[in-house]
Amino acid sequence: MVDLASRIRKIPDFPKPGILFYDISTILVDPLSFREAIRRIAQLAREFRPQVLAAIESRGFLFAAPLALELGIGFVMVRKVGKLPGTVVSHSYDLEYGSDTLQLADGLVAPGSRALVVDDLIATGGTARATVELLAKVGAEPVGAVFLIELVGLGGMSRLGVPARSVLQFPG
Repeated sequence: MVDLASRIRKIPDFPKPGILFYDISTILVDPLSFREAIRRIAQLAREFRPQVLAAIESRGFLFAAPLALELGIGFVMVRKVGKLPGTVVSHSYDLEYGSDTLQLADGLVAPGSRALVVDDLIATGGTARATVELLAKVGAEPVGAVFLIELVGLGGMSRLGVPARSVLQFPG
């Protein structure tokens, strides 16, 4: 088995002093590590019996695409304002330093479908929580969330309002 935790590159003081950045690039560049990451995320995702994945921009897309293929289901992209064509559904939310808005293309998630949130990392949980709320807004049933990395000291998983799982845990 591949030791994924040792494959994550840790970059101090990025993007600002005092932050330890967990870089997934070292997983993506190594096909064995990337395959193992997807295999392990898929194990967690199967518990939720999702019908669709909702991937958070942008690193969530990197994991949701192969995960969707592995699970035999589709995925939708949850994006920042102005990145999706056509009619969209928007959801604004507050962050520690201001506010932001997420969007989902209208009509791609069937009402009542079991939707699972996917991202590379969860820290404080603000964007993931907003994604759960956006899914509910379009009539989906948000059943949970999965992440490659959880920064446990920041408590994001407890803020989501749905069950959540992560492959790797690091201090926050």
